[in-house]
Amino acid sequence: MTSGDDRPDRAGGAAATLGVELNGLNTIHESERRGRARDLFWPWFGANVSVFGLSYGSFLLGFGISFWQATIVGVVGIVASFLLCGVIALAGKRGSAPTMVLSRAVFGVEGNRVPSALSWLLTVGWETVLTALAVLATATVFTRLGWEGGTATKVVALVVVIGLVVAGGVIGFHLIMRMQMVITIVTGVLTVFYIALVLGHIDLGAVGALPAGDVPHVVGGFVFMLTGFGLGWVNAAADYSRYLPRSTRSGSVVGWTTFGSSLAPVLLLIFGILLAGSSPSLSKAIAADPIGALASLLPTWFLVPFVIVAVLGLVGGAVLDIYSSGLALLSVGVRVPRYVAAGIDGVIMTAGAVYVVFFASDFLGPFQGFLITLGVPIAAWCGIFVADIALRRRDYAEAELYDRRGRYGSVRWLPIALIAAGTAVGWGLVTNSSADWLSWQGYLLGPLGLGGTTGDWAYANLGVLVSLAIGFLGVLLFGRGIIRRQEER
Repeated sequence: MTSGDDRPDRAGGAAATLGVELNGLNTIHESERRGRARDLFWPWFGANVSVFGLSYGSFLLGFGISFWQATIVGVVGIVASFLLCGVIALAGKRGSAPTMVLSRAVFGVEGNRVPSALSWLLTVGWETVLTALAVLATATVFTRLGWEGGTATKVVALVVVIGLVVAGGVIGFHLIMRMQMVITIVTGVLTVFYIALVLGHIDLGAVGALPAGDVPHVVGGFVFMLTGFGLGWVNAAADYSRYLPRSTRSGSVVGWTTFGSSLAPVLLLIFGILLAGSSPSLSKAIAADPIGALASLLPTWFLVPFVIVAVLGLVGGAVLDIYSSGLALLSVGVRVPRYVAAGIDGVIMTAGAVYVVFFASDFLGPFQGFLITLGVPIAAWCGIFVADIALRRRDYAEAELYDRRGRYGSVRWLPIALIAAGTAVGWGLVTNSSADWLSWQGYLLGPLGLGGTTGDWAYANLGVLVSLAIGFLGVLLFGRGIIRRQEER
C-alpha cells in the first residue's frame, strides 16, 4: 500500500537532497520535528500580508453596508475563519503528516480522495489568482511610470513570478520558511509606507455617511470574508505544524496560527474600507483592477517599491498554495515525488494565469464565483474535520493512515454523505449572477421562501454557513462512536 511519497516514515537524513525537500505524504521523522509554535507566525503572516487585502474593503462595501458593519463582519470573519485553521493545525502536531493525509482518519484511506480533489482544486485556483494579480500589478505600475506595460512586460513578469512561486513549491518547507520571513519583513515595512502616503485620501465624512445595509447584506459580507480568507487555507493548515514536536502546547499552535494569519488582513481590511468608503470611484476601480487602482493613489517615486510589496505579498500566498496543492495532488493518488507534483501544479498555474492576464475581461465576478462555489464543499469538509479533531483524545496512529486495512478503514461513508449533503444544500443557497456558468445555483432560495435568486437573501450566500454546520453537527451527532472505536484499537 505504501510506496513512493506515501511511505509513513523516512529517516531524517533523507529529508532533502541538494536542498530539495523529499518529504511528501509521509509522516515527519522524529529527528526533523523541531521548532516552536511561534515559528508558525512567519509563514502565515507572510502568506497574508498582501496589499491585495486592502481591496477587500471595496469588495465588502459592495454588499451595500456601512463602515461599522463592514469593519465588524470583516474582523470577525477573518479571525473566525483563521481560528478554524488554528484548530486544524492541531492535527498536524498530533500526526506529523500533511492535512490531507490526516483527513484519512475521518474519510478512510481511499475515501479521502474526495476531499483531496477538492483541496487540490482550491489551492490551484488560489495560486493561479495570486500569480495573475502579481503580473497585472507589475504591468499597471510600469504603465504609470511611462515604461512599457504591455505584452512584453506581462510576459517577463509572468516568468519571474512563476519562477519564484515554483522554486518555493519545488524546493519545499525550509526554503518556504526562509522566504516567508523575508517577505514578512519587506512587505510589512513597505506596506506601512504605503498607508502613510495615501492617508490623505481618507474622507471620514464620506465614510461615516455610508448607509447601513439590511441583515442579508451583512450576512453576505461575512460569508465572503470567511471564504476569502481562512476557508481558503483550512485544507493546508496542518502542512506546516506537522514539523513541530509533539510536546508543543496545543493552545500555542492554535494561537500563533490564528494570530499570524489574521493580523495583517485585519489591519489592511480596516484601512481598505476607509479608502474605498472615501471615494465611490476608487471603490469601483478597485473592483475592476484591485492592485492597479491602489497604485493610482501613489506618487511616482514610490511606484517601484509598491510593485515590490505587491508582488512579494502575492508570491508569499502563492508559494504556500503550490506547496499544499502538490501534497493534495499526491493525496488524490498521483504517484510522483512531492517536488514533481509541485512542478505539475506550476504548469497548470501558468496556463490559468496566462488566461486571466491575457484573455479574461473581468476579475471580480469569476473570483467571487470561484470562492463561493468551492467554498461550499470545503466548508462541509472543514466542519467535519474540526468536529473530528474536537472529539479525538489521542494522537493519530501514524502507520495506519497509510493502510486501508487499519483502524481508519478504506471508505467512511458518513463524512462522504455529509459532504454530499452539505454541497447539495449549500449550492442551493448561494448565487453567482456575475458568472453565467453558475446561474443554476440558488435552487433552494425560492422553495424555502427566501425570495428566489433575485430576493434580498440571494447574495447572502447562506449555503457556506449551512454546509459548515451540516458537516460539524453531523460528526458531533453521529460520529462519536466511530472515533471511540478507532481510539480503542
